[in-house]
Amino acid sequence: MTENALLKSEKLYFSISEIAESFGVSTSLIRYWETEFSFLKPHKNSKGDRRFTKQNIEQLQLIYNLVKVRGFTLEGAKNELKENRKKLEIINNLHKKLGQLKIDLENLKAEL
Repeated sequence: MTENALLKSEKLYFSISEIAESFGVSTSLIRYWETEFSFLKPHKNSKGDRRFTKQNIEQLQLIYNLVKVRGFTLEGAKNELKENRKKLEIINNLHKKLGQLKIDLENLKAEL
C-alpha cells in the first residue's frame, strides 16, 4: 500500500508499521522524524502505540519528499518548511485583505 492509498482509505488511524511500509522506510526512521519535526504528533492509544491520521500522512509526505526525494538535510528540511509556512501566512493575509477590499468596493458601488 502506498501513502496515496492510505489517504484514500476509509480508515481513520494507521499503525506505524503501515506507515513505514507505505513509505518504504523503517519504523525507527518514522519515530526519529517524529522527534525532529515538532508538528508531527500522531495520536497514541492507552498502550502508547502510535496511531497516525491522514493529516500525519500528509506531513510525512512533506518530510519524505524533502529528505528522501529532494535530498535535503533534516535542518534544511526544517528551514524549508518554516519558509513555506511564512509564505502561506503572507498569502492567507493577502487573501483576507483582498476579500475585504472586494466587499468594501461592492458596498461603495451599491451606494452610487
